[in-house]
Amino acid sequence: MEHDLVIEAAVGSAFEPAQVPLYYTRKTSDILHKYGPGPRVHFHMGLFGAGAAPNTTVGQRVIRQRIVDSQEAVLDHAAALWRVPENPPASMLDIGCGLGGGSIYWAQEYGAAVTGLTVTADHIPVMTEFVRQAGVADLVTPALGDLHDLQDERLYDAAVAIESSGYMDRERLFAVVAKALKPGGWFGIQEHFVCRPEWTEFIDGYYKTRLGTLSEYIAAARAAGFELEEDEDITDGVAEFWVQSMAWSTAELEQAERSGSPSPIARDRLTESALTHGKLFRIWRDHAIETRLLLFRLGGR
Repeated sequence: MEHDLVIEAAVGSAFEPAQVPLYYTRKTSDILHKYGPGPRVHFHMGLFGAGAAPNTTVGQRVIRQRIVDSQEAVLDHAAALWRVPENPPASMLDIGCGLGGGSIYWAQEYGAAVTGLTVTADHIPVMTEFVRQAGVADLVTPALGDLHDLQDERLYDAAVAIESSGYMDRERLFAVVAKALKPGGWFGIQEHFVCRPEWTEFIDGYYKTRLGTLSEYIAAARAAGFELEEDEDITDGVAEFWVQSMAWSTAELEQAERSGSPSPIARDRLTESALTHGKLFRIWRDHAIETRLLLFRLGGR
């Protein structure tokens, strides 16, 4: 998941904002190893299609490519839902851009000038190199900062937050984005929403996040002057991502055992991923958590 932003602590939570950049600093090399080599490296769930269950008894490189393709596929699907091909925005803000895979996507596919905002300082040089490799240094600007403190006004035609809004205070998020967008601008979100709260603590703890409910987002958006235009539940289409991710981690463990050469990812981390992603698949399969694509527009059309 591309989540690079600091949040305010949830009520009753011991969450420390400094955990987020530290968490992703430590994960950078793991992300590159699993989802690389780039230049479009993503850290978010991908779309396989409802009911899809590709065979996992294949080579690890095949599984990796499936994962990467699914991550690109969900961006393609979001772009179509948000009508980007018909009316591509000239300028975009990519909130919680991670290593810049999404920022590069919007620039390469639609010619948008993108500011990619991350709170993780170590991601800036990596993203800068990927932007250079992708040939879009004239379009993509990596920026270090906390969205809560953003002062931009009426600069962007659109903003996107691909699995990053869960790290933010929602009221502040929509208020800041509303100020940063031009009149009539839109805000596209891919995020996970709590349907059965008994799973919230488990997922928030695992990803150092703070997931919310759909109604919470809609209320915060309306307070900031946004109208909800699109809401698509893609839970069934992305649930398979966890199965493929679990298969990749298992294959990585087996490869290390066969070769006698340890993985760049710590063995305990791989084992935890393999076990946890199996549980996450069941959570998504049962819609205890739902993944949705939302489109909010500022001040209507």
